[in-house]
Amino acid sequence: MPPESVIQFQETVWGHYRDYGRHDLPWRLPDKSGAFDPYGIIVSEIMLQQTQVSRVIPKFTEFIEIFPSFEQLARAPLANVIRLWNGLGYNRRARYLWQTAGTIENEFHGQVPRTPEKLAELPGIGLQTAGAIIAYTFNQPVIFIETNIRTVMLHHFFAGQERISDRQIVEFVRQTLPEEALTREWYWALMDYGSHIKQHVGNVSRAAAGYTKQSRFEGSNRQIRGLVLRLLSTGPKLSRDLQAEIGDDRLSRVLSQLVNEQLIHERGGYFVLGN
Repeated sequence: MPPESVIQFQETVWGHYRDYGRHDLPWRLPDKSGAFDPYGIIVSEIMLQQTQVSRVIPKFTEFIEIFPSFEQLARAPLANVIRLWNGLGYNRRARYLWQTAGTIENEFHGQVPRTPEKLAELPGIGLQTAGAIIAYTFNQPVIFIETNIRTVMLHHFFAGQERISDRQIVEFVRQTLPEEALTREWYWALMDYGSHIKQHVGNVSRAAAGYTKQSRFEGSNRQIRGLVLRLLSTGPKLSRDLQAEIGDDRLSRVLSQLVNEQLIHERGGYFVLGN
């Protein structure tokens, strides 16, 4: 890519970030020493998977107040974590986060791994999320892609094209990454600019090779799963009690799935939150 194209692109992204960036998101605020808490960043990144920022902000704040560290999250009953997660959806992420906290405490002595490869081995954290955590926590010049970053690259460098692979996109992420000291803020700027493009241009991610339309929530298995967990958050329930509330033939299959995923368990005929 010609240097002038890189500079022009960077100026566009920085300009939007300067004028419209979401500078006050709680997980973007450093502590009193100027450092960024890896715990808060991991919590936010897992919460932000497939969930809008506006829904994550209040839940993140509440979560951090109740479970302020890896140690306290790891020591908490899983049922309490799932109960607090209620409302964010994709509830298996609550278990992943709880397991990750336990692994960091027990296997890494409370220290977050500093390489994407090692971090990606933790539950619920793939290579892309690991890259984000490394960039935001340690300001390291790693390369990663997520939906907003993909949106920016497709909009600026692949307009009118289709079936664009992440392998193609990642080269543009690499070429446009500014100097190392700016990694953290650059990715924040890309994220905010990508959100802006989605709102004002449309879903350009349809041009991505791996694009799949999100399934409808109403009437889906995801909705039934959420209802089960919400009902169990008030206490143990018999299968017939859940059926009376939910009234769906898929309930038994959903209950089996939730048991297999260790989000709930059965004890004496009652279903209970946690493993």
